[in-house]
Parts: sequence; C-alpha cells; structure tokens
Amino acid sequence: MTSESTLMQATLSRRGFLRGVGAAGAGLALASCASASASSRTTEIVFYQSKPEVIGYFGELIEQFHQSQSRVRVRHDSTSNLAGSFVRESPPDIGCLNYNFEISRYVERGALSDLSDMPEAGRVLPELQPLIDVTATYPGRTSVVPYSLMAAAVLYNRQIFADLDLTPPTTWDELLTLCRTLTDAGVTPIYSTFKDPWTIAQGHFDYTVGGLVDTTDFFTQLKAQGTDVGPDSPVAFQQQMLEPVQRMQELVAFTNPDAASRGYGDGNVAFARGEAAMYLQGPWALGEIAKTTPDLDVGAFPLPMTDDPADRRVRVNVDLALWIPERSTKKEAAREFLAFLMQPEIIDAYNAHALGFGVTEGAAPVTDPTLVELREYYDRAAFYVGASQLVPQSIPLQNYTQSLAAGAAPEPVLATLDADWRRLAFRS
Repeated sequence: MTSESTLMQATLSRRGFLRGVGAAGAGLALASCASASASSRTTEIVFYQSKPEVIGYFGELIEQFHQSQSRVRVRHDSTSNLAGSFVRESPPDIGCLNYNFEISRYVERGALSDLSDMPEAGRVLPELQPLIDVTATYPGRTSVVPYSLMAAAVLYNRQIFADLDLTPPTTWDELLTLCRTLTDAGVTPIYSTFKDPWTIAQGHFDYTVGGLVDTTDFFTQLKAQGTDVGPDSPVAFQQQMLEPVQRMQELVAFTNPDAASRGYGDGNVAFARGEAAMYLQGPWALGEIAKTTPDLDVGAFPLPMTDDPADRRVRVNVDLALWIPERSTKKEAAREFLAFLMQPEIIDAYNAHALGFGVTEGAAPVTDPTLVELREYYDRAAFYVGASQLVPQSIPLQNYTQSLAAGAAPEPVLATLDADWRRLAFRS
C-alpha cells in the first residue's frame, strides 16, 4: 500500500471515528434531555410525620406510593422543628400529626389550606366534627382531615377479675366497691405512674373529668367567655371540675404506694406482671405490655363516674390528622399523596396496625380483643375529648394534675388554672 493510500485510509478512519463520537454524543445529549424532562415532571414534596412508633410504617407507605405512580416523590421528615419551619415560611408540604394545640394555632391563623373540596374530607364521620371544632377552626375552611382516632379507657387484667369473680363496674359506687374488694384480696386495684405527669393528665384527670363534664361544651363556652373566667363566670375550672378532681383524689387511695417514683415504663412492666388489676392507660400501652407478657388477657372499660350506667363514655383524641399548609407551592402533589393515604385499604390497615378507630364512613371496625369492649361506645358516639388535649401547652396542666395526685387541695389549683386561662385569653 502506498503512503498516499495509507494516508487517505487513515483520514477516512478518523472521520468515521469522529462521526461515531458525534452520534454517540448526540445520543447521550438526547438521553440527558429525556432524563431532565422526566425529572421536571416529578415533584418532590416534604411529608412531616414524627410519631415515633409509626415512622417506619409510614416509610413503607411512602414506598408503596412511589411504586403506584411516578409523578410525585415524597421525602419523609420526622426531625425538623415544625414551629421553626412555619416561622421561616418553609413549612412541609403535608403533615400528619396528633391534632392538639400544637396544630390548632396554625388552624386558627389560617396557615393551613382548605381541603373541603376533596372527596376524602367528605368521607369523615360527621359525629367527629365537634371534636375537630372544639380544638380549633378557621372560618370557611376544612383545615384538617382526621386519619386515626384513639379511644382510651381503664385497662384491666381479665384473669385477676375472673379469679375473684369480678366484673367491670358500671357506676361510681360499683367502682369504689370493686377497689375495696381488690384491696381486701391483697391485690392493688390501680397501678399509677405519677413520676410522669402526662400519665396523670391523660388518665386519672381526663377520665374523671370526662365522665362528669361535657368537655366539648365546657371548652366551647370557656373560649367564648374570653377573659371572663373565674368564680362568678358561667363556666370555670374551679366550678365544673371541682367534683371530678375530688373523685380523682379518692381513686388515688387505691393505687400503688410507690406511684410517685414510678414512670410509664415501670407501669407497663408492672401491669404485665399482674401487680395490679387495673391501669389507666390507652391502647398505645398494649404493645409495651405485650413485650413483657405477650399472652396477657387485657380488657377495657370506660371509667364510670355517675350512678347511671348510661352515662359511661370513653376518652378519645384525634391521634393523627392530615393537613396541607397554605404556603406550600406543591399543593396538588400533596393532595395526591393525601388521597393515597385516605384510600380505604390504606387507612384501615394503618388503624388496625396502630390500634386506632376508623374515622371515615364504612371504616373497618376494630378487631383487637381489648378494643372490642369499647366499640359499642364509639359506634354510638359515647365519647369525649380528653380535657388535657384542649388546654394549651403554655399552661402547665400536667404539673397541676401531678400536684393534685400528690394530695394538693383542688380549690387553689383550679383557681390557678382559671387565672392561667384568663391571662392566655388576654394575650390572644
């Protein structure tokens, strides 16, 4: 081959190589454009859910959502400071939290968007609306959609009751007689954990108050009174809650003598070991109890506070509620995820897992052996919102209930509670 032909072949070869590179580059560019286009069609939203025991569960739901579509990606946030994110005007795009005063301030200030046009909001049981409204409302808006409701009552050891031929009490007098019978038999009637004040507030205080006071009506009137809260006002803590608190202190006489030094974890273990017949805790304690005694036969009954069995009601709280901030720039994507979470097969499975009661029309009934005893009360709306859920966290209610459990005179404590509420209403 001559040098001239060799040179010509090399030139052609080089040109072919460059054409190949060009084609490949064009292909890569097109692929890159397609990838960028697909990426631009995907919206990432931030989902705030920080309830410790179900963080992993919601993580699995997010993956299930991702597999069902490709338009929306969800980033699960369980650690950010919620108040700080709202202050910085960068709140999460959707939240699912306990519906109490932490969320109510965002509702009352119009920080949460209106969800009333969503079919999912229309499926919520109407009898739950008063529970939502008494906590917080914003005119003309459905700010939250309930997701799970917890019903709490007196947990009791069915085996201890059976051994002593006892049945759950239906009146206040029957309850006192039951406690005396247990004491005479050498059994601690009620296991208490006063070291952790929240257990007193949600248990002893809420159960006794809710059994005698219509908490929805009480707090609705209390808010309407504004700063007019005191001994001469239509409603006040020192008036309507005096008798319940006095009865709460009667029950303290039937608790374990070391209650002041025992915390929530101690109570779960002690009750699981059969160290008391009753335990004033909600269904969230059942999983902890089962860690010590998996086969413990636990029942539940509402604490009776009057002489009429028909007055018995259970304490409830909206354990989780969904909401979408007004400032979210990705509301449509957030709504798509909300609609996914509200699908009957998704929400029913969650409530079965978390021992919650359904909040929508046609929701699956509870089947947990402990909770079935409370189902009749829930089905006929014989329930109340725990008073501790309706007092702002800036008022140290838990500490007040702890002092009451320790024997403090109720009148000055309740008068202080009125004064705290009055100051809060003034600042508002």
